[in-house]
Amino acid sequence: MNNAQWFLLVGGLMLVRGLTATLLKRLPVTAAIVYLAAGLLVGPSVLNLFQFNPLKESALLETLTEVAVLISLFAAGVKMPVPFNYGRWRTPILLATVAMTLTVALVAAFAYYVLGLPLGAGVLLGAILAPTDPVLATDVQSRHPGDLDQLRFTLTSEAGMNDGSAFPFVMLGMGLLGLHELGDGGLRWLALDVLWATGAGIAIGGGAGVALARLGWKLRRAPHQHELMDDFLGLGLIGVVYGLAVLVHAWGFLAVFFAAVALRQTELKLAQAAREALNARTLPETVRTATTAKAKPVPEPVPTVSEGSLVFKEHLERLSELTLVLLVGGTLFLSSWSWEAVGLALFLFLIARPISVLVALLGTPTAWRIRGMTGWFGVRGIGSLYYLMYAIQHGLPDTLAMQLIQLTLIVVTLSIVLHGISVKPLMRYFWRRSKQVTIP
Repeated sequence: MNNAQWFLLVGGLMLVRGLTATLLKRLPVTAAIVYLAAGLLVGPSVLNLFQFNPLKESALLETLTEVAVLISLFAAGVKMPVPFNYGRWRTPILLATVAMTLTVALVAAFAYYVLGLPLGAGVLLGAILAPTDPVLATDVQSRHPGDLDQLRFTLTSEAGMNDGSAFPFVMLGMGLLGLHELGDGGLRWLALDVLWATGAGIAIGGGAGVALARLGWKLRRAPHQHELMDDFLGLGLIGVVYGLAVLVHAWGFLAVFFAAVALRQTELKLAQAAREALNARTLPETVRTATTAKAKPVPEPVPTVSEGSLVFKEHLERLSELTLVLLVGGTLFLSSWSWEAVGLALFLFLIARPISVLVALLGTPTAWRIRGMTGWFGVRGIGSLYYLMYAIQHGLPDTLAMQLIQLTLIVVTLSIVLHGISVKPLMRYFWRRSKQVTIP
């Protein structure tokens, strides 16, 4: 396809998506399935109007998927309705650590014993497929910053964290393949790739988010009363935090997610403090005592960077989803399908993910129906493509790269289809049969 045909295809899909927004909401499938069908139709599987070679275009695809994941992580972070603390975040933390580790191990074992891949390739494949996706899972994630639904919060915060917590396993797999230094007994990997990169990423993101929230709040209020460009501030925060994290060899995905969480939660705290100060100045003592005892959060009295930039980020997220899922369809040939790839996908969806979730959440008060839904809705997508392209760009041999490309693309495609078909009916059934559970 030439440039004009690309513009026609993408522009036409955007027009159809914009004009049929209400209709797509009523359909029992997600928008990603529509984009995938369009990609399959014009790609080599049917009409063969264009082909996209992810091996030759790995640098481009790495950049596209990297940007898409960063935007989605920021959007997920500013939707978090509660501040970060272990009590409320216990479930997603366990999913992003324990469940992540178990999933990598189970997929690596399947790849080694069933698919015959080297151990390093199996670990790398497990790390590629273990993270749940923040881009394609919008139908099961938090809908807005005040959404207190526990299932949506769990899935959203897990996706926000495990796109960073998967990186140590990516580096472990590459190290076992001789593409990364692990150190004696893996000590270098443990010290730098696990402890330092994780801790530094969270610290950089949290600090930057708090700083921007306080600066923006101060500039908007008297005596300054500046008008701020929230879209630019949000994008700027993503760029600065991610760039700084990469420079100091920290995990940038974690940094961006926690920057967004810190930005939003700091703005909420500042708004609450301002309301309490206003009440203290204006209400009589007796009224103030009775009122503050029953005070409940209300919308912020002034605009905030987090909410002001969210709408723009969600639009970019939808554009990224359309483009990248279209490319996925354009990479698939009929010969791409194999029993090995389909078997891997079914093993991941039906065995590895559910077992990992159940084991990780043993001993927690998480409702069993939420555990079951969480075990099924481990959507794989753009994040997996990014990790694969990252490995290719860092020296993965072409023969092994082609094997992992075929396996990953089929897993992502089947995830789009199976999860896309089941999400709306299952979510409706879930809430019709059970009372909504909110974050404690």
